[in-house]
Amino acid sequence: MENLVCIDLDRPGLEGFRKFISAWLYREERFTLLVDPGPLSTIPHLIRELRRHKIRRLDYVLLTHIHIDHAGGTGALLQEFPEARVICHPGGIRHLVSPEKLWKGSQKVLGKLAEMYGEILPVPAARIAFEEEIDKTGLRAFLTPGHSPHHCCYLVDDLLFAGEVAGVRCEVPQGIFIRPATPPRFLREVALDSLDRMIALAPRRMVFAHYGLTDAALEHLRIGRRQLQLWVRGVAETASAELLRRKSLFVAWLMENDEIYRNVIQLPPDIRAREGYFLGNTLRGMIEYVDGLSEGERRKILEEKQIG
Repeated sequence: MENLVCIDLDRPGLEGFRKFISAWLYREERFTLLVDPGPLSTIPHLIRELRRHKIRRLDYVLLTHIHIDHAGGTGALLQEFPEARVICHPGGIRHLVSPEKLWKGSQKVLGKLAEMYGEILPVPAARIAFEEEIDKTGLRAFLTPGHSPHHCCYLVDDLLFAGEVAGVRCEVPQGIFIRPATPPRFLREVALDSLDRMIALAPRRMVFAHYGLTDAALEHLRIGRRQLQLWVRGVAETASAELLRRKSLFVAWLMENDEIYRNVIQLPPDIRAREGYFLGNTLRGMIEYVDGLSEGERRKILEEKQIG
């Protein structure tokens, strides 16, 4: 698509952080928008790329969620594009207007990685809002909690900017690689509901925040739904293992039971290492969820059939 441009926000100093973080530029006669400007440290590169594409004005900055690698640089970008309006989940607005708590939380969870992303600068309150139907653009915003409580998806025509509602995708030579992205606090039913509502929209094309554009949106959304159920079941099946062995046993379980995740072996070594690191976040969220279930609820998960 000539009106859709992926701007890579690679971090060469971090292992595997290529083809991972990106911003998406979408433009047509009526408006120009940017989805997920990324962290503060990549804003200078993003601005150079926008200028290279002859962008003089941004009408909208859409945030799929407020995690530092997606939204941390928003305040800095607005200094360059003062006319832009920011669209964000209503529950995330206060965290971007006063980002001190968000920044401290990012430091706690990500450690040195947060420092490499850069501090989160405030977004002026007058510049940020949530709208289900954005002016007369035809853009629609949907609240889709799951990956985070402040997650949104955006639909324009038949294109869904899906954030991480269906997880993380990596390009592989053959087949498809996707994995769920469910950091704490994970609520399975909430995440499945968000996926169901996006499936009901029947988009043709879809942008993954991590990473890339697919012309088979429904197939990928359905894979994401099936994986979410499958991984929770896998966590439940390996719940009796000692904590230190739980990740290795779960990964072995995935390699046997998840034909989509099994394609991880096709990834380059550095990207595979990155995926191994972030799988730990997903697993931690699912373990907290499964361990908090009653015995009856856990048995139900082990017995249920997947729908997708």
